[in-house]
Amino acid sequence: MSDLKLYNTLTRDKELFIPLVPGQVRMYSCGPTVYNRPHIGNLRTFLWSDLLRRYLEFRGLQVKQVMNITDVEDKIIRNANAAGKDIKSYTAPFIDEFHASLAELRVRPADAYPRATDYIPQMVELVEKLKERGHTYAADGSTYFRVSTLPGYGKLSRIEVDSSSDFTRIETDEYEKENARDFVLWKAKKEGEPSWPTEIGEGRPGWHLECSAMSMHLLGETFDIHTGAVDLIFPHHENEIAQSEGATGKPFVRFWIHGEHLNIEQQKMSKSLGNIYTLAEIKEMGYSPLALRYALLSVPYRTKLNFTRQSLDDAKNALERIESFLLRLDGIVTSAPADAAHSDGHADQLIGKFLIAFEEAMDDDLNTAGALGALFTFIRDANTAMDAGRISAADAAGMRAALTKVDGVLDIVPRRDENVDADIEKMIEARIAARKARNFAEGDRIRDELLARGILLEDTPQGTRWRRK
Repeated sequence: MSDLKLYNTLTRDKELFIPLVPGQVRMYSCGPTVYNRPHIGNLRTFLWSDLLRRYLEFRGLQVKQVMNITDVEDKIIRNANAAGKDIKSYTAPFIDEFHASLAELRVRPADAYPRATDYIPQMVELVEKLKERGHTYAADGSTYFRVSTLPGYGKLSRIEVDSSSDFTRIETDEYEKENARDFVLWKAKKEGEPSWPTEIGEGRPGWHLECSAMSMHLLGETFDIHTGAVDLIFPHHENEIAQSEGATGKPFVRFWIHGEHLNIEQQKMSKSLGNIYTLAEIKEMGYSPLALRYALLSVPYRTKLNFTRQSLDDAKNALERIESFLLRLDGIVTSAPADAAHSDGHADQLIGKFLIAFEEAMDDDLNTAGALGALFTFIRDANTAMDAGRISAADAAGMRAALTKVDGVLDIVPRRDENVDADIEKMIEARIAARKARNFAEGDRIRDELLARGILLEDTPQGTRWRRK
């Protein structure tokens, strides 16, 4: 296995990844701000952070992943007030949909999903540490971080900070405010906003404070990886570094890993263009969550992804090719000789070449395009070998095992529902019996009924195979 290299935004370079504690990785992923349903751009970010975790585990590392849920901030408060709800009632359905969407996309659950509103004491403690170290000031009942007190501010985003200018107080959590210098840690209570009585006054946390308090509480003052989308580099992640390192005097995160944006038909997603898609809308268009997963994985995470219906069609075709390949392997496993009498070791060579190519691609900063390329090269070469009669049952089983191993990372192999599949198998058996009895009309009727349900049949020398359209 080659060395894993990941692109570190902090150094602007691909670096050899070695965990701080041998064999263990602590990883924090910026999660959703739950004021709306997650769109496919959000889902791409969550998907590749899970892919990173999976690949680290594939390499034998033990990973602890934490993903926050921001359930109090300006948009949430504004929308909740407009809806006449408290923030807990307002955010609840969006949190449920977030988890449901990830499950449908086969994103494995993180080890913890801390909610901002559950970590107010830890946030207050962090502010008090910053105050003790001389990094804060109070104004109008709120507490601010004075950027000029922290040498090196801007090292993540590479922004230029004019230390001679007066401080600027930006009291909004809106992401568009990217020219803020000093930033709010704790916001004074305002009419119509949720607030908490604390030692630093009644109010609520600033957006940046939340992630620092939750990540350090659950992962320690220094941890291995922090993931998120590129739009969070400044000011959010820059300010996370400032308040975390300002409070502890220690390095906060070793690897900052950021994913690129997703465009729709070469255009940025926006409400005005009406091109913000959710998973539910993708399904309404006739595509499965697995097709969306494949489409999102087909482009490496640091490359801007141009999302189109054609990309979903391509994903659907790729999944069908994978399923057909596995069905062919299964046919050989059940019908070909179990020994290697007509195997010349070619299958072992193909498997070895495939696994090496997959790992080399993934070791190169999670190059999923290269990893998928390795998979389909393997499928092509294996099909050629099967056509030539060079694959035994043992060979076919080995090939399937290799694909299963890789799919522990990619998770793109179609799954079957045992209850539904049993019904399909009974119908196929009935069709076979009808054809043996030369009742071809009944056989055709069953085939047409299965086709109407999206099931394609293929009659082969090894028997009848089926797959979903």
